[in-house]
Amino acid sequence: MKRRNLGDLSVSAIGLGCMSMTPIYGTPDAQESIFTIHHALDHGIDLIDSSDAYAFGKNEDLIARAIADRRDKVVLATKFGNLRNPDGTMAVNGRPEYVRLACEASLRRLGTDVIDLYYIHRIDPNVPIEDTIGAMVDLKTEGKIRHLGLSKAAPDTLRRAHAVHPIAALQTEYSLWTRDVETELLALCKSLGTGFVAYSPLGRGFLTGLLDSPDALAENDRRRDHPRFAPENMTANAALIATLTTLAREQGCAPAQLALAWVLTRGDYIVPIPGTSKRKWLDQNIAALDITLSEQTLAELDQVFSFGAAAGTRYPAAQMKSLHL
Repeated sequence: MKRRNLGDLSVSAIGLGCMSMTPIYGTPDAQESIFTIHHALDHGIDLIDSSDAYAFGKNEDLIARAIADRRDKVVLATKFGNLRNPDGTMAVNGRPEYVRLACEASLRRLGTDVIDLYYIHRIDPNVPIEDTIGAMVDLKTEGKIRHLGLSKAAPDTLRRAHAVHPIAALQTEYSLWTRDVETELLALCKSLGTGFVAYSPLGRGFLTGLLDSPDALAENDRRRDHPRFAPENMTANAALIATLTTLAREQGCAPAQLALAWVLTRGDYIVPIPGTSKRKWLDQNIAALDITLSEQTLAELDQVFSFGAAAGTRYPAAQMKSLHL
């Protein structure tokens, strides 16, 4: 397995996003999810990514079951501060006292005494980032976490956080059809020595070419609420997938592999974490590491998937307001 660095933390060149292993994009098979984590570890993928917000903590419970006898093989990453209320509303909490409570709850669920990479999942606009980071530094001093991360943070927030303590990784969405981080965040991460963790590098499954209409999504699939998966936008975005499929055929790979290989070309400090709950898709993702893209293919992808090419916003309007604070 090829490796990359997030700050001074060495991880596999791709990680495994575990959000879809508990209900969000439909209802996955829990046992197959556990087998998928084992399969990842057996093939050298050690960055395992979760959050206490995923299925109200049940995602961390599942990961605990999967890694109980192989904790030493895992770079365990999880997040706090993104609150999902039972009624469907959302809130954020970055208060120092909450940071400790959330960390200790995650440690219990994960069945471990230390979290390797701990992120604030959403930035709390009502709490100075310096205060949140200060509480995370206290947890590191106590040996409860090893490295600090931010998720969905604006450039200035990253600068302020990094001034308090080095930030190992910034995690946010990045793929062929979500490229806004290229305007400033990627260069800032590189200059600070902060790694960049790209979630949804396959566009929440759309860049696989396997989703051609909302009917392909389960009734309880949250993507049905995402604008890009609305019927009219999926139709508009079909042209992007057609080109991706053609280029992938020329490359001799699957569209998902081409999309993932593209992310891997963007910098050696960038680690994509494609999510899957099935071993067959994990194997496909791993194979993307061996794909070499020509300058012509890169140029064609850059032209077709130019900034803003995708129809529809990444999230519903309410969630868009909480991004990059």
